[in-house]
Amino acid sequence: MTLHENGVRTDAMAPLRPGASAAVLDGDRLLLTRRSDNGEWCMPGGGIDAGERPAEAAQREVLEETGLRVRVTGLLGVYSDPDLVVVYPDGNRVQILGVLFRAEVVEGTAGLSDEVTEVGWFTAAEAAELTVIANHRPLLPTAYGVAEIYFNPPRPSTA
Repeated sequence: MTLHENGVRTDAMAPLRPGASAAVLDGDRLLLTRRSDNGEWCMPGGGIDAGERPAEAAQREVLEETGLRVRVTGLLGVYSDPDLVVVYPDGNRVQILGVLFRAEVVEGTAGLSDEVTEVGWFTAAEAAELTVIANHRPLLPTAYGVAEIYFNPPRPSTA
């Protein structure tokens, strides 16, 4: 099972893993997928492959995970938190450096895959009741269009 560990600078040695995800809206409903590895909900997304642009990765991941063809239409934010480390079943530990894009459906109907056990279109109030993966939870207001571009602000200096 994929886990998330929280704590101040949990693992400063965890390598950065670049990723891209997509906020796909249908009116006021956001597409969320339930992950097969931990049962938590998230926006579709995943790792950026070598030789791939982040926006291409977001489109590819939505297609692989849901069967939807989407077109990226804008940048919503960049996220990375050294206080949150992803621990994969094989023991690998990474800090995600992710890019969140706005995307629109071009073709298809959202379905399941090896990585996704459920898909749904949720209002902000409905999504607030779900267990959303830790690194996507703070992105939801931006995904719903009620907050500005998202980024993790620097920690206040302790010096």
